Amino acid sequence: MYRFLLSRQWVILTLVALALIPVMIELGFWQFHRHERRVAQNTLIADNLKAAPVPVEELTSPGHVVPRADYWRQVTATGTFDTAHEVVVRRRTSSDDRVGAHVLTPLVLEDGRIVLVNRGWVPGAANQRDYPEVPPAPRGRVTVTGRLKADETTGASGIKDLKGLPDRQVMLISSRQQAELIGREVLGGYIEQTEPAAAGGSPEQIPEPDHDSIGAHMAYAVQWWLFAAGVPVGWLVLVRREKRDRETGTTGGGDGGTEGAGAGDGVPQGGDDAIQATSPR
Repeated sequence: MYRFLLSRQWVILTLVALALIPVMIELGFWQFHRHERRVAQNTLIADNLKAAPVPVEELTSPGHVVPRADYWRQVTATGTFDTAHEVVVRRRTSSDDRVGAHVLTPLVLEDGRIVLVNRGWVPGAANQRDYPEVPPAPRGRVTVTGRLKADETTGASGIKDLKGLPDRQVMLISSRQQAELIGREVLGGYIEQTEPAAAGGSPEQIPEPDHDSIGAHMAYAVQWWLFAAGVPVGWLVLVRREKRDRETGTTGGGDGGTEGAGAGDGVPQGGDDAIQATSPR
């Protein structure tokens, strides 16, 4: 009764089922690994935000690539803002999703080197090619506290580094690009300023990164694994249903044959009676 499994339809169905199982298992592990990375990142952010601030020169230097372990580390920097080389980073959103720009101002350290400081978000100009209205940076010697971040790249951020932009406008925060424009040594990475607070609340400082939510990756992983377990169960249900349908069809055909045989048996009997009725006495 299981010979139907060798039919073309059932061979294709079985092969599809066998292919789906490992794919769904792998998708489940993919979501599980995303969950693990999210948990690890949340732990890293929380630990680095709680750590005591250190001078930025201890964690980075010109040409240095900030490692992930140092992301969001609390750092301090003392120097004077160089507003002549200030730029804005286009197409950035505020905490309430308004589109504007980040204000990137070089801070000249006491040894003459520079560290880039992201002072926060400002609304964009009515014409996107115009330079937005930016509150002036504090004058004189100032100590800035903030979170250390790595240079932005297109690969990591998905933001294209467009060419031909208006003067003093950029797409990515890059210490190397700014070093070429300024003509001085710039420490790798940049600082997201948290202190001192901006006068009048502008630029709007960037909020702490989210490190509480873990997303639904674990739920998705369990979902995929349940789907993988359901494939063979579903296949067995279909096989049993097909077997039952075929058995029912065979039984129905046998009953009809029996009835036909009975009718045939009655023909000769009727014929004998007819012969006897017409035979001469």
